[in-house]
Amino acid sequence: MESLALAFSSGWASGINSYLVVLVLGLADRYGSVEEIPDVLGRWEVLAVAALLYAFEFVADKIPYVDSAWDVVSTAIRPVVGGVVGVLIAGDSSSLNEITGGLVGGSTALASHSVKTGTRMAVNTVPEPFTNIGVSLGEDVAVLAVILFAVQHPYVAASIALVLLVLGLVTLWLAWRIVRRGWRRLRAWRERRRRGPAEPSILSGP
Repeated sequence: MESLALAFSSGWASGINSYLVVLVLGLADRYGSVEEIPDVLGRWEVLAVAALLYAFEFVADKIPYVDSAWDVVSTAIRPVVGGVVGVLIAGDSSSLNEITGGLVGGSTALASHSVKTGTRMAVNTVPEPFTNIGVSLGEDVAVLAVILFAVQHPYVAASIALVLLVLGLVTLWLAWRIVRRGWRRLRAWRERRRRGPAEPSILSGP
């Protein structure tokens, strides 16, 4: 069951930053010899590619609108990485089926990726770039903390990931309600400007 908890945590984190997940798990396997982590993630070529892609995403994720474009591209990447990591974790476990591991990792990654993508689109409606940078740094810290914690305490880390996922879904729902309300007010204001001031009626008197 520790493998299932690790698959869930890594899936949640993969939906936010899949390359950082692979990098951290690979380093933990190479230097920490953690049994639950597949040895393939600790290979030098895997670590090199993960580090290179993470460096690219670290920069792209801090630039407004570029981050949203990258999120769209990553829709076909993050859930797959989460599923593959889940399958690999299950493959090294005698108590977890590979299909189950893949489904847990992939579905959790898809859910957290949807939260990240929607939240970033809402944040990009703010004209200044500092909010975007702060949110991105916060995501990186959360992913790093959860994965590092999952290596030693998989059950607690999975519980934290579940809470963060639920909070993310609630925050996304509230954020989009606020954004939609703002767009409705903006459209109403533009419509009033287009129509111009209302002409006085001849029946209204002086």
